[in-house]
Amino acid sequence: MGRAFEYRKATKMKRWSNMARTFTKIGKQIAIAVKAGGPDPDNNPALRACFANAKAANMPKENIERAIKKASGQEAADYKEITYEGYGPHGIAIVVEAATDNNTRTVANVRSYFTKHGGSLGTSGSLDFLFDRKCFFKITKPANSDIDELELELIDYGAEEVFAEDDEVAIYGTFESYGKIQKFLEEKGCEITTGEFVRLPVDTKEVTEEQRASIEKLLDKFEDDEDVTNVFHNMKEAE
Repeated sequence: MGRAFEYRKATKMKRWSNMARTFTKIGKQIAIAVKAGGPDPDNNPALRACFANAKAANMPKENIERAIKKASGQEAADYKEITYEGYGPHGIAIVVEAATDNNTRTVANVRSYFTKHGGSLGTSGSLDFLFDRKCFFKITKPANSDIDELELELIDYGAEEVFAEDDEVAIYGTFESYGKIQKFLEEKGCEITTGEFVRLPVDTKEVTEEQRASIEKLLDKFEDDEDVTNVFHNMKEAE
């Protein structure tokens, strides 16, 4: 197994265990997808991916419909996707992805979190060399399927790692292959439960338990911010 398999748990945010924050995040994703490609999921792959994430999070159908209606209205919030990069305590690199309708508010909050926890906000693109951007899918494990055969098929569409996880199959691919993999899975009749982009660290940094505790306090602050959609770091996960 490669880096994606080893690091998969680190890309799962604690916020996904909080239903209210999860719905807020998906609602913003829907708004961005509708603005970019319209409200018809048949003609909007990004919106179909949002629906898969919403289903996996048990988001009620009425919440989804309300989010689409709100995003289609004239008074819809204009969410922008913004990435912030910086170093936390003990030299841990952190990338924060946000969806916000007020960048002034969000950048002020992100900067204050870094500063108050012994870190510093850097410039855009300053940490690109420390992370690889990948697309990530999870599908319900097809009945009577051969994972090795599925992997061979997916490689032709840009997949790099495919492995079983309980009753699901995890798929990592190149950043550019998102659309091709999504289309292949849909045409094959696979049930997509997650579709998103992730950042995998090129290398991870070991820390002591005491250092880990201080770093996780900062990560928790990011996760508690409703504008933040994802947080990635290069701290080695605890054994």
